[in-house]
Amino acid sequence: MSPPRPTVIVKRRRALPFFSRHPWVFSGAIARVDGEPEPGSEVDLVSYEGRFIGRGLYNPDSNIKVRLYTWDPQTALDRAFWTRQLDLAVGLREQLFGDLKSRTARRLVFSEADGLSGLVVDRYGDWLLMQLTSRALAQRQEQLVELLTKRLDPRGIWLRTEKGVLESESLELTDGLVYGEEPPRPLFIEEHGVRFGVDVIQGQKTGHFLDQCENRKAVAGYVPGHRVLDVFCYSGGFSLAALKIGQAAHVTAVDSSESALRTAAANAELNEVATRLQLEQGDAFTTLEKLVANGQKFDTVIIDPPKMARHRRGVAQALKGYQRLNRNALALLPPGGLLVTCTCSGLVDNTAFESMLAAVAVNSDRRLQVLESRRASADHPVAVNCPENDYLRCYICRVI
Repeated sequence: MSPPRPTVIVKRRRALPFFSRHPWVFSGAIARVDGEPEPGSEVDLVSYEGRFIGRGLYNPDSNIKVRLYTWDPQTALDRAFWTRQLDLAVGLREQLFGDLKSRTARRLVFSEADGLSGLVVDRYGDWLLMQLTSRALAQRQEQLVELLTKRLDPRGIWLRTEKGVLESESLELTDGLVYGEEPPRPLFIEEHGVRFGVDVIQGQKTGHFLDQCENRKAVAGYVPGHRVLDVFCYSGGFSLAALKIGQAAHVTAVDSSESALRTAAANAELNEVATRLQLEQGDAFTTLEKLVANGQKFDTVIIDPPKMARHRRGVAQALKGYQRLNRNALALLPPGGLLVTCTCSGLVDNTAFESMLAAVAVNSDRRLQVLESRRASADHPVAVNCPENDYLRCYICRVI
């Protein structure tokens, strides 16, 4: 007979989020732990009154002490469970996009949104890029790689890590090949007819901002004949979509990274739009201010900064940064111009970001009309019981 499963008891009046199926149990919500669970082991979460809530995996060294995966007391977190969850996640993308072995790139597993907290899997053509942000799932890496290989038959699987996550989870992982062949550099993909060479080994995120895929196409529909400014352009996602899909007249693309701009230049040549693209290396805030001082004007300005708030204490400072960026963007736009402004800071919600935009419009004596309020592409679904998944905003606005 197997020993009883360790139990994590929630403090009084702290159980509601977990009965509502939020998967993260922070240390501050825990009254005590009965038993001696090892890092990565299964535990049952119960209310202070002893009522079963859910089952998850334990990490004593993380602020997220338990990640919940099932609310069924009869379900074990075994091989059959992980197989079912992966099948559900991959099956959604097959339903949405069909062939996953083509030159396209898509997110196949999106952590909490797919009931697999701590696992992200992206597909770039015949390769998988895997991120493990949970110590417990990292301990199951070999099994997860085996299941992914069996389900998807990739040529290779490359593991990507994030330094902050490694520290917060007490994880010891390094980037590298965990199955098959190493991916080529660059690895070529196609998105709505635009070709990209991406560096999945050292590029930001897993090489390409997959979450903005449909937003790039949407923005391109507004810019035929426009002079466009693309700030934080990275490897040219919005720029190339504007030039090739949208037939923009010209794009000025700005980024602080020399390597990103080299990739953007190569991608422009690949798509035969290099003569209409001007690349500038520089700090986005400073560059915008210089353009305003020089009296420059554009028909469309795109602002797509990296995450600016990683902790709640950083939200106020992030909003000041967004305000500064958008104020200068408005100064570069004539009446009737288009502002495309994004945030990937999940801690900055719709209300805060829209209030910031409203204040910028008033202080600039301009009017803003939101034409579209967009989120991440469908391969980045949102779990309604875990709002932290809902991190990306892309506003397409007319400026008057």
